[in-house]
Amino acid sequence: MAGPGAGRPGGLGRRGTLRYALSKAGGALLSIAMVIVGTFFVFRLLPGDPVRNLAQGRNMTPAQLDLERRRLGLDKPLLDQFLDFVGRTLRFDLGISYEYKRPVLDLIGERFGATLLLAGTGLVIAVSLGIWQGARAGWRHGSRFDRVSTGVSLVLWSVPTFWLGLLLMMVFGVGIGPIPALLPFRGIESVDAPDGFAYVLDVAQHMVLPCLTLVAVIYAQYLLVMRSSLLDEVSQDYVNVARAKGLRDDEVRRRHAVPNALLPTVTLVFMRIGFIVGGAVTVEYIYTWPGLGQLFYEAIKVPDFTLMQGTFMLITVSVIVMNTLADVVYHVLDPRVRSA
Repeated sequence: MAGPGAGRPGGLGRRGTLRYALSKAGGALLSIAMVIVGTFFVFRLLPGDPVRNLAQGRNMTPAQLDLERRRLGLDKPLLDQFLDFVGRTLRFDLGISYEYKRPVLDLIGERFGATLLLAGTGLVIAVSLGIWQGARAGWRHGSRFDRVSTGVSLVLWSVPTFWLGLLLMMVFGVGIGPIPALLPFRGIESVDAPDGFAYVLDVAQHMVLPCLTLVAVIYAQYLLVMRSSLLDEVSQDYVNVARAKGLRDDEVRRRHAVPNALLPTVTLVFMRIGFIVGGAVTVEYIYTWPGLGQLFYEAIKVPDFTLMQGTFMLITVSVIVMNTLADVVYHVLDPRVRSA
């Protein structure tokens, strides 16, 4: 018969996890509040007058420029503008874009699908490639595969994204020397894009170069984390016990070592999911991919304060939320963290 203390450890564990999650959520809310304040003031340090930039090519009188400033609310004192911004943000209203004269949320919604397609596909490929290579390199530490895969990943990780994107564009998009132009490198679809399955193939072709650029510069993170985690697991007693039982090396690696080594990689994946919302600004700019990164770049050129604020907040809040979830998931999955 169960004693009076039965079930208490489990309850304490659940309460501990709840307290941990609430403390992380509190920290996330504080970070979001700091982002809201910083977003408003930092972007107003950028050089340039939005009204004059929007009036380029139009013969507007000073009175008309002042009228446009009043329409955009830029004639108000900075504190009043800030209070209006905070109030709208708390109502999930990101304002109207200066340049497009449309709600910022609508513009973000239109571009979100393209960013999710590119960044999400790149993330899945990078995680799969990084985990596979990292697990194999860590298990065969010091082998030729370990040296080559680690070396290549570090080189690609160190290469500037902008430079790598331009290089791939020149070689495979424009063609260089005996290499002809093989792939499209501008936008998400052709001007005369077909319908049906042919359209899917057309979009897939446009994705190859930007996705390849994105994967090349981020997969090393997963490889190195997985490799390092597996190296730690290889020296554990349970691996030696599994080998002593007669299990093959592949079984020991697949069934015992790799699952335990995945925890840090899972945390890293959650953290990278937050960046999906922002996409890769550099990659989207190079290949004119119509996602949130390209939208953010277009907003900076004006500068379009409301559009910059909206896209930047969406990106940073997504990163904060995913980092918080990563901490909570790691706390739940790893008993060593719970007992610490």
